[in-house]
Amino acid sequence: MAGACCRCPVSLSVLKRSLSAAAPRGCGSAPRSLLPGWRLGERGLQEVARPSSAARPASSYRHTAFLCLSCQESMTESLRTCYLYLNQTSRSFAAVIQALDGELRHAVCIFYLVLRALDTVEDDMSIPLDKKVPMLNDFHSYLYQDEWRFTESQEKDRQVLEDFPTISLEFRNLAQEYRDVISDICHRMGTGMAEFLEKKVGSMKEWDEYCHYVAGLVGIGLSQLFSASQLEDPEVGRDTELANSMGLFLQKTNIIRDYLEDTQEGRAFWPQEAWSQFAGRLEDLAKPDQLESALSCLNLLVTDALRHVPDVISYLSRLRNQSVFNFCAIPQVMAIATLSTCYNNPMVFQGVVKIRKGQAVTLMMEATNMSAVQTIIAQHSQEIVQKVSLTDPSRDKTLHILALIRERSTLSQSSLPSRTHHLSPMYLSAAMLLAALSWQYLSTTAAQAQGTGDMQGQ
Repeated sequence: MAGACCRCPVSLSVLKRSLSAAAPRGCGSAPRSLLPGWRLGERGLQEVARPSSAARPASSYRHTAFLCLSCQESMTESLRTCYLYLNQTSRSFAAVIQALDGELRHAVCIFYLVLRALDTVEDDMSIPLDKKVPMLNDFHSYLYQDEWRFTESQEKDRQVLEDFPTISLEFRNLAQEYRDVISDICHRMGTGMAEFLEKKVGSMKEWDEYCHYVAGLVGIGLSQLFSASQLEDPEVGRDTELANSMGLFLQKTNIIRDYLEDTQEGRAFWPQEAWSQFAGRLEDLAKPDQLESALSCLNLLVTDALRHVPDVISYLSRLRNQSVFNFCAIPQVMAIATLSTCYNNPMVFQGVVKIRKGQAVTLMMEATNMSAVQTIIAQHSQEIVQKVSLTDPSRDKTLHILALIRERSTLSQSSLPSRTHHLSPMYLSAAMLLAALSWQYLSTTAAQAQGTGDMQGQ
């Protein structure tokens, strides 16, 4: 079993320097990589928002942002390599994983890399279906094959397949309870991916099913890892309905927000049952003369996503470990902010929908206790209420679910003890440092994207 790392305190001097370096100089728009959650399937297992840059050479990465030197020195070489791959494939989410306590961080790191490898197979259009389908169905078995690797991928994250023996070795070094969870989720997800390779998302029920396979299972697996680590109660891992809702809320938010990019690239994730009520073809919603119908369809899907929020509140209310709470809460508050921005917003069909960098950092800094999270949810729910049109076809359903969210949030605040007394200066510093590092990442990504665009324009 991988040894437990120490709890690495974050010094206030480092915090101050990071915040100073990351302090906003303006209120410009953020690039699309904002939410440190997972998105899977054809969309790729990546941060909830993008862009994820092409993997850079391993030599260009320092090891980790949150692991102290003694933790790194205590690792095996193969485990250090796994963290290197984590930083290469998910720089912003890597910081959130490495803020987890003890051996849980190793289990989640390996879980992420295994699913990243699985997703890379599913994403690679150069692999013929007669080869890809068996690979997806059998992928979980490769975890116990010492030398299995795949060297024919053309995807940017192919190193996780080419060096899969390193990842599978560290998987086998995990405790049995972690291995069982990761193998089971990998098996179920691979089966679901194979099923949807040639199957379009038709009904709203199939939308839920697709999101379950590519994101709900991640929530279920993570919850079971939390419980297996004993950092959270067994009930957190047993209640798969709430865990599934955590994933579905994030995935649906991504699908809603990324309509234009997906349709331009020939991908269709909006359920036909929804869009066919308003247009003959999904891509017709982007036509200027179809804006009213497009907004009606958009608001219908936002309303459907919002129905998961009461479950999100219930799930987060159960968490007792601060590092797990931060890990789970940050993506959810980013999602509700993104969904509020998307609601009734023509930009979903015209360009890129963004939340501001400053707002993203503020959300990360504030989402450290249940009371603050519920306040954030309430604020963004109220923003949506104010946008609901008198003529919107989903108006009654939207207002109904928003009322349920308010009721659930109020009930949670009155019936559950505050988490505030659980917060130590170390955790608060870690949360703020995470926000600062995230700001630096967002700014650097934006600068790199601008530089690339300038070069291409010459």
